[in-house]
Amino acid sequence: MSGSDGAVRWIRERAPAWARVVVSLWVVWMLSVPPQRLVVPGPLRQVETLNPKMGVHTRLTDEVEEWKIQQTLAMVRQMGAPWVVEYFPWAYYEPSPGRYQWGHADVVVDHAVAQGLTVLARIDYVPEWARPEETTTRYLDEAGYDDYAAFVGAFVEHFRGRVQYVIIWNEPNLSFEWGYRQPDPEGYTELLRRAYLSAKEANPDVIVLAAGLAPTLAPVGDPWGMDELIFMQRMYDAGAGQWFDGLAAHSYGLSFSADEPPAEDRLNWRRVELLRDMMVANGDGDKLVYITEAGWNDHPRWTKAVSSYDRIQNTVDAYEMALHDWEWCAALCVWAFRYPWPARSFQDGFTLVTPEFVPKPIYSELVRYAQGEPFEYLER
Repeated sequence: MSGSDGAVRWIRERAPAWARVVVSLWVVWMLSVPPQRLVVPGPLRQVETLNPKMGVHTRLTDEVEEWKIQQTLAMVRQMGAPWVVEYFPWAYYEPSPGRYQWGHADVVVDHAVAQGLTVLARIDYVPEWARPEETTTRYLDEAGYDDYAAFVGAFVEHFRGRVQYVIIWNEPNLSFEWGYRQPDPEGYTELLRRAYLSAKEANPDVIVLAAGLAPTLAPVGDPWGMDELIFMQRMYDAGAGQWFDGLAAHSYGLSFSADEPPAEDRLNWRRVELLRDMMVANGDGDKLVYITEAGWNDHPRWTKAVSSYDRIQNTVDAYEMALHDWEWCAALCVWAFRYPWPARSFQDGFTLVTPEFVPKPIYSELVRYAQGEPFEYLER
């Protein structure tokens, strides 16, 4: 008689009734747990596309199940988009000083690499230990700049050979993204400087991108934000030009068509050209722009939305413009591929795929566009 048979016999004959009930419940539970899906990143794939600048913001930060991460990135590849922007919150991966937990980040990056995708890594979100009490996860004063820079360096070192691009912070020209403080171009420039030096020490070949600024017409002195054109010029005045290799940019079309000309008093898709002009004027004409958030929205109850037809047409026109007219644009990544769960707001009108992985018409048409096929949806 084996040892396990003896243990079972002992439980049956001598264990108290409550122990037999516990064991029985445990056995039933074990038999009822479904087998875990085996998910592996390989083999290495390649993106087939007629537009190598196509990209999306994947937003896998809070996606728990690995098969969903893999499925998301596989559908990005199948769409014909070689670029993805992904958010890597500092607080998630360094819960205490110097203690790194890369597990989820490794899963996302390894699957992206296996699908043949290039990752643009956005890094922000402050852990509790790096900020004063009763402040938000966007609050980082100068006392914490070196902590953030050290994390950027650790991230670059850990992902060397897998992640070539890092974005330093997000929309610092908005009060919300700057910890509900007045936006501070000079303060952000100092943060950028320290992060740049740390990143380059970890890997001299890494490409450091200045943060994508939020397009806004906020007047001077507005407590909630600063016009991104003013913010960026003040960055240059503070010496930021030597502390980034390329510029991340955000450019939404809202209710305007893709061909609407840029203007300083208008928020539209081509407003990003004004940022480019500023780069040239400040001697940075040789640097590239990486559009890390962009797109149109077709939610039926949002005042700045467009029809589904116009959303598709504008998105294709934008990809075409980036490919053929903007040699200074390296990538155009639309917001957003998919959310892990419904936002139940106008934000759902930005996605290309539902949380259940059902392709929206725009996804299907972008697949056809990347393959050079005629539009079916637009012909109906």
